[in-house]
Amino acid sequence: MISLMNYQEKAIEELSKKLKRLLEYEGQYVVSFKAPTGSGKTLMVSETIIRIINDIEVRQDLSFVWISVRSLHEQSKEKLEEYLNNNKLLTCSYFNDLQERQISKNEILFINWESINKKDINILVRENEQDNNLNSVIARTKAEKRKIILIIDESHHTANAERSRELISVIAPDLTLEVSATPVQKIFNEYVEVKLSDVKAEQMIKSEIAVNPGFMDLKVGAESSDELIIDQALQTRKMLLNAFKSEGSNINPLVLIQLPDKKSDLDEKKEDVIKLLDRRFEVSESNGRLAIWLAEDKSPSLNEIEKPDNDVEVLIFKQAIALGWDCPRAYILVIFRELRSFTFTIQTVGRIMRMPEFKYYKHDVLNKAYVFTNLSNVIIEGDEFKDYISTNESKRANSRYQNICLRSASFERMRERTRLSGEFLKIFQKVVVSLDLKKRINLSPTKITDFVIADGKIRNVDQIGEIESRGTIPIASTPEEINRKFDLFVWRSCTPYAPADSSDRIKSSIYSFMKDNFGVDKYSEQAQIITLGSDNIALFEEAIFRSKEVYETEVVKKLNRERKISVNSAWEIPEFVFYNEKYIVFSSRKSIMQPFYRYIEASKTEIEFMKFLDRKDNTILWWFKNRENEPKYFAVKYENEEGDKSAFYVDFIVKFIDGSIGLYDTKYGGTATIEHAKAKAEALQAYIKMENRNGKNIKGGIVIPSDTKYSSWRINQNDTYTDDFKNIGNWKPFNL
Repeated sequence: MISLMNYQEKAIEELSKKLKRLLEYEGQYVVSFKAPTGSGKTLMVSETIIRIINDIEVRQDLSFVWISVRSLHEQSKEKLEEYLNNNKLLTCSYFNDLQERQISKNEILFINWESINKKDINILVRENEQDNNLNSVIARTKAEKRKIILIIDESHHTANAERSRELISVIAPDLTLEVSATPVQKIFNEYVEVKLSDVKAEQMIKSEIAVNPGFMDLKVGAESSDELIIDQALQTRKMLLNAFKSEGSNINPLVLIQLPDKKSDLDEKKEDVIKLLDRRFEVSESNGRLAIWLAEDKSPSLNEIEKPDNDVEVLIFKQAIALGWDCPRAYILVIFRELRSFTFTIQTVGRIMRMPEFKYYKHDVLNKAYVFTNLSNVIIEGDEFKDYISTNESKRANSRYQNICLRSASFERMRERTRLSGEFLKIFQKVVVSLDLKKRINLSPTKITDFVIADGKIRNVDQIGEIESRGTIPIASTPEEINRKFDLFVWRSCTPYAPADSSDRIKSSIYSFMKDNFGVDKYSEQAQIITLGSDNIALFEEAIFRSKEVYETEVVKKLNRERKISVNSAWEIPEFVFYNEKYIVFSSRKSIMQPFYRYIEASKTEIEFMKFLDRKDNTILWWFKNRENEPKYFAVKYENEEGDKSAFYVDFIVKFIDGSIGLYDTKYGGTATIEHAKAKAEALQAYIKMENRNGKNIKGGIVIPSDTKYSSWRINQNDTYTDDFKNIGNWKPFNL
């Protein structure tokens, strides 16, 4: 069972709800689903489909058409079949797999745009004697009263083309789900979006993409710009490889070299790059370190290139392969100047965004992706993507820096809030004993039956109400239907936890109870029948409900209090910090990072405090503007009033000439009140006292401006924080 991330569960829930609502209406509707590359779009769409057909409230029979560009439909089909893992709930088919020349109930037809976008030359579109084309397949499917849901994968490539719109009108789906990282469709009935920041927070994709890092300090010789960027790319690859080894990981980072799209430039550039790699770096196809992926030239080593420890170090490719290709060990992208009007998009760098082991590493260099290019200017497409690409680099001024060796905290992700963990089985075992379930279960329940309406009449089609009938007739359920009923029972029992990640926990609990107490084989039809029996099902519902209550109390509510803390006892100012377009150069003599970039929308309080620090020549050696939400930035652990643990990222770290270190967090107005600042302020003072007992020389506190002109400052360094700002005993002048 694949474990869903929090953002995936949230998106699936929202998407399922909106699709199910639109299915209730007649007509044709469009839902736009935006999710960044690397977020698991196929997984989220697949799980959404499964939930819709599993939902008893969805009364229609459904068929699906999944259309992708190039060979992406094959990848989508393979991923979905892998996700289903022999579950017969859905049938995944190509055109030639269809039975009776129609799309059956709960069947997905996978096709690619190229196969249907060439009118009169492809069997999917053109008329033929066998009447076996897309038009007739759709007609037969609709004749069976099945609704059609059309899924357009990577819709930004296809959905607006004139021929594509014509084909969509031929399919005339009841629901169209357009899926893309950068949707272009402006007309839709519903919209669901996965934020890039949420995907990064789950450590699924890299924290940022650095473009030509360190180039400002390069001493350029007689080598060409092509040689320069390839040389820097391979040096970076070597650095990453060493970092992986020190992490105890066998990942072999891969460099992608993208050739021009123009045929006239392709062959010459390919030969130049191959010769350069062999001559300068001993990277070639013959020694297994180079692979080529072009339409007319594919290396045999491509078959296993996605494996984490594959020997290939460099892959030469064209833009055409970038879409949908999944190789998380790819870290570095090389782009040549021939792509004159090149624009960065999420698709462009999507192949180097994924984290190979879905976690961030201690070595921060492994949490970034890298682009090396001899383009003179980088154009970034998409506002959200501008948060991701880092074109500005700031370096620690090591000539002024001495290690400060601070103790910094970071926290592990918590997933038990949205899914049942292995603790549920232990809880369930205790609950069934307390309920005396063993004695109350009927091991010979009545047969599992469905009741079908008999001899019904509808007297007024405009009047809502029950159909008049003579009654119902019982029909015994088949083993397949019993299995489905059992799955549905378990699925619904998961609420409010994610069914995809929690249903196996409940199933295992039920099966283990049957085996341990009655010797009934696990996963057997007998176990399912006993569970679903009319005498028993309410008992199991009660046991599951009470187990979830205990789980909420003993596991979920204690999560933050027991949240695992990772402590870096020797934290240092990062050697490099990369900034995106939302940061601008801020002239500062005292900043340890040079050049220093500040956030465009930084508060007036922060800006004035930086100026204040810069004026203290006699006392301050340097200062660092801290950032948030990554282990590479400094944090103090604290607990809020409810006892939940979190991380407090102090705004400024200051090194004084006398060797002491200052930790200061700026506040203004409402942010300095007890409600917002008390827990953090007191945690900071406790941290300072503990560190000083261990031999450190640290000071600091919450700092506020004394007036609206920012002419002077005050600081709170008390063990107990108050927001009585006029009390000089609590808020002392801060002069440095």
